[in-house]
Amino acid sequence: MVWNGGFSRCAVALVAVVAFGGVAIEAAEVARYDNYRLYRVTPQSEEQLRAVAAMEQASDSLIFLETARKVGDRFDIVVAPHKLADFTETLEADYIQHQVIDENVQNAFDQERTRITNKRAKGTFDWSDYHTLEEVHAWLDKLASEHSEVELLDAGRSHQNRTLKGVKLSYGEGRPGVFIEGGTHAREWISPDTVTYILNELVNSEDAQVRALAEKFDWYVFPSVNPDGYAYTFQVNRLWRKTRKPYGPFCYGADPNRNWDFHWAEQGTSNNACADTYAGPQAFSEVETRSLSAFVEKLRGKLGAYIAFHSYSQLLLFPYGHTGEHSPNHKDLNEIAEATVKSLAKRYGTQYKYGNVYDAIYPASGSSVDWSYGAQDVKIAYTYELRPDSDAWNGFVLPPNQIVPTGEETLDSLVTLLEESSARGYYDAKN
Repeated sequence: MVWNGGFSRCAVALVAVVAFGGVAIEAAEVARYDNYRLYRVTPQSEEQLRAVAAMEQASDSLIFLETARKVGDRFDIVVAPHKLADFTETLEADYIQHQVIDENVQNAFDQERTRITNKRAKGTFDWSDYHTLEEVHAWLDKLASEHSEVELLDAGRSHQNRTLKGVKLSYGEGRPGVFIEGGTHAREWISPDTVTYILNELVNSEDAQVRALAEKFDWYVFPSVNPDGYAYTFQVNRLWRKTRKPYGPFCYGADPNRNWDFHWAEQGTSNNACADTYAGPQAFSEVETRSLSAFVEKLRGKLGAYIAFHSYSQLLLFPYGHTGEHSPNHKDLNEIAEATVKSLAKRYGTQYKYGNVYDAIYPASGSSVDWSYGAQDVKIAYTYELRPDSDAWNGFVLPPNQIVPTGEETLDSLVTLLEESSARGYYDAKN
């Protein structure tokens, strides 16, 4: 039996890896979270904040879905049944405010799995629900076969030999490039669906603004850049976050958004291989980040923008994450972000906050967006943290009726982001 690292460390699974068609398939018992409770914990002092934060490293039976950044912020913590008494006793002894949000988190996962299984039997690809990696890749294949302006891209292979598959959308040579990345963190299912929604609109929309945007740039679009992790969330553990490379007998994967070679492991990372924010033993230790970075490096001088999609919290973030020091074009990035979130809010009233990573969310180094900005000189670099907002506890299980609205408002905002940055001359020399 294996206690898996990170978000799956609370679920026991019998794991075997077999090869099928060149791809390593993990045969494992599906991780379940029956009677795991979700608590919302709100520290009221620095001492309480430190005490709760220390629990994340002290126990492998607590899953931190949300981490407080300051006094008064909240922790959302999933607690294993056998740990409930110890957990609540500790909080009560220190007079730390807490409440039960969900008595059994497995219920939501069961409902999701049943719904997706039923939809898959219909064999359609739309944005009424979430899609497996195989379905996403098949859709990309179909899109390329039906549209001459769409070219399939292969950025390499994952640890388990899955393709880092993307597409290039181009309506002619000499256009500045925009790189779009999704699915970095495996459990954030709204990310790949938002990326495919945007791609579909860039290809098929008849809206004048979207057509102008589509044809102004060369688009490099990768919906799922952590394919092993994403497949694992469908097959075994819905809350898995990292890659799937083994690190010792008990821990798997590194955080692919802490593994890039720009101020690697300086802030907001862990050196514990079982932790969700494990940065890896060195920068680019993960073949996924190493391969994707090599692909991006070949586009050096051509890319004008790098956009990554994550969830959740409704944030628009820009460099830096490793320091509170502002980037050279911080003023422009901030003003563009302000216009972008205003545009996003127009359709459904969805409110985003914005800012540099270090101040707006938390210190975090080694991200793809910081690397593209700092190492590749791509000066329009943003991370979206998509729906829902930070008050939600179940953001990784976003209801499927929010997929299309998320895609619509995000595309609205992307139009503004690229128009605003274009007006400032950021793409004039990119071709």
